[in-house]
Amino acid sequence: MTLNFWKAKCWTACSIGLIAFAAGLSTTSRLLHVNEVKADSNRVFELRVYHALPGKLPALESRFRDKTSKILARHDLKVVGYWVAEDPAANSFIWIVADASREEAKKNWEAMMADPEFQNIIKDEQAEKLVEKVDVTYMRPTDFSVIK
Repeated sequence: MTLNFWKAKCWTACSIGLIAFAAGLSTTSRLLHVNEVKADSNRVFELRVYHALPGKLPALESRFRDKTSKILARHDLKVVGYWVAEDPAANSFIWIVADASREEAKKNWEAMMADPEFQNIIKDEQAEKLVEKVDVTYMRPTDFSVIK
């Protein structure tokens, strides 16, 4: 009789554990899908690489740190981050902007270009040339990308 009692307790405990596991799995699965981003999202990222003239990279960094980043934020251009190339000979200032769509990016860039404070920065750039060339690439996140 004692053996049957322990068998019944064992089966009851296993059943309760299995039910709890299934309930937890079901709940977790639903929570994971709440934040899932659809692949047809219009969100784009701009990869911008500024090739600084020799010796001008520190001045370019300073310009972005002290002036340009504030204007970008004011015009809803969301900067993901700023980087400089590890190789000093590359003389590259790299940054990424996240936009809701290409249309939104175009609208925000047009507003920034018309900003009088940014116009002054452009005049300063023409007087003291910092950048040799700019490469801009629009990118869309893949469905398996961590950043979307």
